Amino acid sequence: MSMAAGGTIAIVHANAWTMVEASGGRVDDATIVIRDGRYESVAAKAPPPAGARVIDATGRVVTPGLMSADTHLGLVEVSSLEETRDYGVNAGPLGAAFDVQYGLNRNSALLPVVLADGLTRAVTSPSAAADAAFLGMGAVLRVQPGGDVLDRARAAMYASVGGFGAKQSGGSRSAQWQWLRNAFDEAKAYVPPKSGVGAPRDQLQNALNIAALRAMVEKRVPLALRVSRESDIRQAVRLADGYGLSLIVIGGAEAWRCADLLAAHKAAVVLDPEADLPWTFDELGARADNAAILARAGVTIAFSVSGNTIYLSHNAGVAVREGAGLAVANGLAYADAMKALTVNPARIFGIADHYGSMARGLDADLVLWNGDPFEPSSAPEVVFVRGVQASPVTRQTLLRDRYAPKLAKDPWPPAYRP
Repeated sequence: MSMAAGGTIAIVHANAWTMVEASGGRVDDATIVIRDGRYESVAAKAPPPAGARVIDATGRVVTPGLMSADTHLGLVEVSSLEETRDYGVNAGPLGAAFDVQYGLNRNSALLPVVLADGLTRAVTSPSAAADAAFLGMGAVLRVQPGGDVLDRARAAMYASVGGFGAKQSGGSRSAQWQWLRNAFDEAKAYVPPKSGVGAPRDQLQNALNIAALRAMVEKRVPLALRVSRESDIRQAVRLADGYGLSLIVIGGAEAWRCADLLAAHKAAVVLDPEADLPWTFDELGARADNAAILARAGVTIAFSVSGNTIYLSHNAGVAVREGAGLAVANGLAYADAMKALTVNPARIFGIADHYGSMARGLDADLVLWNGDPFEPSSAPEVVFVRGVQASPVTRQTLLRDRYAPKLAKDPWPPAYRP
């Protein structure tokens, strides 16, 4: 897909969710004007500019391109093959310093699939590092196969507490919290030696990891903590307050229990709307209306669907849309669900200055749908990334066409078919 944007496009008679207002900014019978890859205007019943390429969206819903707030896109191809997994390390000196941006695969066969499903941005995150708590730094992807997929590097520092990860720190989540606090203390107190050789021998963190933590604190990179249990979420808030960090709770199965606390401290939550049953003892309080309770309390929420990690890469676009629909079915306002897939993750991960809504001057990531975006049976008719129309062709569609039942009596074997 060529990413050279140019010219003017007008999408007319659209039912547009602009996301420029808290209500979602719904504009019916809208004319959406895109010029040179950016939004120029959205107005009801406005005539298209002279010379523009016109797309008739009569009766169709048009939204910004969707964004999943936690994936492994660009970092894995086949999850069962170790050589295709680049989202974690299990040995070596890297903990907080592990940075996924260097392993991104712009030619991943999974990117055209999620793009065809309407996902134009995604956070891709680390899942393991050679550290008792820190996982490393995640990035924001611009989903455009064959192009520069890195939108924002070092978008968040990831850590994990509780669950199966406690074994790495000796078996107790208390040790994990102590490890985290000690790491930040060491980062604050560390003065590089004049010789430039390593960290003091009595420090638990090495110089690489301390440098990453110092940069995080100084540049206000958010801390994304994978926690599910209420007690851990409360500890996460205390940690963030104590060290002046912006907090993103990843998972948060029991976040509804402390929704008011999270709202008061302006902590964001990236949750899985399908997580309504406990996978571990940390998630005994999981419930289907978690998103609705958090949103009503004023917490900024965003979505990711794991499917036991399968949907963090494969079918990530369809899965996160279905998850949003489940959240709506369990009490979340429709507009809040739309925000959780567009403008909210853009704000949480620092790209709202160029993506997330149809505001003038922002990247024209846009999807024209053939039905309700939150219905799994719906699909995009047209997808734009920064004003360039994306190809609907994927490896799946090519395989479908080659092996379609209608070709069963074709005299040519599949390998020779066009």
